Amino acid sequence: MTIVLEVLAAIFVVVGSLLVLLSGVAMFRQRDAFARISVMSPATGMGLPLIVVAAFLHRCATTGFGWLDLGKTVLTVAALLVVSSVASNILARAAYLSGAAVHPVTDPQDLARAPEQPEDPERWR
Repeated sequence: MTIVLEVLAAIFVVVGSLLVLLSGVAMFRQRDAFARISVMSPATGMGLPLIVVAAFLHRCATTGFGWLDLGKTVLTVAALLVVSSVASNILARAAYLSGAAVHPVTDPQDLARAPEQPEDPERWR
């Protein structure tokens, strides 16, 4: 059983590392800051969680299964997914509001529009 876990861990590490590498290379090919931010999604959404799961599988193969290790792995993967999505939104918004150039074909640009005013301003107070 340990050989199966080691092989799975090796496959997960290689695939996760390739996703991170490809995302890094793709960043150089993008035209604006927003595309560079979004191209990191495969790395943070799949690459890093695969590497974390591979570390868990390797630990299971070497020291045995532990519920605490499983809990840490699940918590880490969940945190990676939540933090990466929030961080990419915040980075893109900050880049846009700082005046970074937007590629002309980017559509829609919701932040360029004025926010809609409520019908009754007193209703929202």
